[in-house]
Amino acid sequence: MLKRFAKSEDGAAMVEMTIVSSLLFSLVLGFVDFGYAFYQWNEATKAVQIGARLASISNPVVSNLTAAAPIASPGAPVAAGAYGPFSCKYTGTTGACSNGGTFDAAAFSRIFRGDTANTANDVCPALAANQRPGMCHFFAGLHRDNVVVTYAATGLGYQTRLGGPVPTITVNLQNLTFQFFFLKFADINMPSMLSTVTGEDLKASFP
Repeated sequence: MLKRFAKSEDGAAMVEMTIVSSLLFSLVLGFVDFGYAFYQWNEATKAVQIGARLASISNPVVSNLTAAAPIASPGAPVAAGAYGPFSCKYTGTTGACSNGGTFDAAAFSRIFRGDTANTANDVCPALAANQRPGMCHFFAGLHRDNVVVTYAATGLGYQTRLGGPVPTITVNLQNLTFQFFFLKFADINMPSMLSTVTGEDLKASFP
């Protein structure tokens, strides 16, 4: 009886199927999760590109930037380190800029929310007709305190107006983790996304 039991292969297919199915489901769910992580990466990349573009054509978040550089000789190059850098961000519900900069919440909202209404939280309002989108419209779940806007004199750009310098602007994301549906790994930090542009000299003052 014991020999017959030892030689019996009844149920072997079920055991094998259970093992194979576990591996198969892990692979499939892994593909889904890592595909979603790659999607989040693309969202973050697009968001900082849009944020940098908006920052380059909008009022600066650090409102005293316009008087930060020498303005006695319009057209003269602004040397690297002539001002700032001013890094502006939210910590909780409070916005602030480094190096004594004055934080402009409305200007930050323009970068974060585009042309939609300025609200005192992380809400990303729906776009109406002819409104330009902000960073939050390209990256679902983005919060204000994930966004850092930095203005610096790096020796690039030019100064051709009495209203102030044309800064080098960097928009980057911080404190973000990839979100997973199924595998629920420990938090995996998203690498810092950033985009750098030179502010545009469109008018006699910042637009």
